[in-house]
Amino acid sequence: MLKNIRIVLVGTTHPGNIGAVARAMKNMCLAQLVLVQPRLFPSAEATARASGADDLLAHARVCGSLDEAVAGCRLVIGASARLRTVEWPQLDPRACAEKLLAECRCSGEVALIFGRENSGLSNTELDRCHYLVHIPANPEFSSLNLAQAVQILGYELHLTDTAQRQTTREVLPQRGEPVSAEVMESFFAHLEQTMEELRFSTPGQSQKLRRRLRRFFLRARPDRDEINILRGILSAAQDSKSKRRERGAE
Repeated sequence: MLKNIRIVLVGTTHPGNIGAVARAMKNMCLAQLVLVQPRLFPSAEATARASGADDLLAHARVCGSLDEAVAGCRLVIGASARLRTVEWPQLDPRACAEKLLAECRCSGEVALIFGRENSGLSNTELDRCHYLVHIPANPEFSSLNLAQAVQILGYELHLTDTAQRQTTREVLPQRGEPVSAEVMESFFAHLEQTMEELRFSTPGQSQKLRRRLRRFFLRARPDRDEINILRGILSAAQDSKSKRRERGAE
């Protein structure tokens, strides 16, 4: 299951941290490294810090956006040390590992995202996440090095995967596979357009409302049939609004 987990680093500023992350990943049998707009890569310093995990660096994928990095993933979890003004569903490292591995058994690719060394993930980037994982630490000194954070979460993934393979296979409830990240983004764009057409909101208005709606639908994790139903409702509302406008113009 671990081969289906993408470790995504967003905006990494120090190439040595990329190498250290690769080493931590290889320690824990993780193989998919995805970089979003790193400041410098490839780099000799990254290779030196990888200490034998050069193969992960050689196969690392560099993306121009977070959307590209998580394309095809049906579960996206963001690592953050800070609580935000809008509450994201939050997991501890062990619960995060269990959820990621359960999803791998059901539907394939998942992503675990880490932000910049100095500022972490932005609220906009967290909008792409279904859950947030927080590593408990000394509240007076809670900042972890990027590679340390990856090592801790990688350890929990490896430990959980090993334990699950040694026990009886879990029977999972039957349901449709949740849609991918890009399908959800297309739905959110349709939802926002419909809200504006119905004058429920205006462009740029009530960002907090939009984030709450994102949290709601990401928490529900709809499958393809459910997304089609929701988009059908949105399209029907748009058509009804258009017909009323046409009748008023006659």
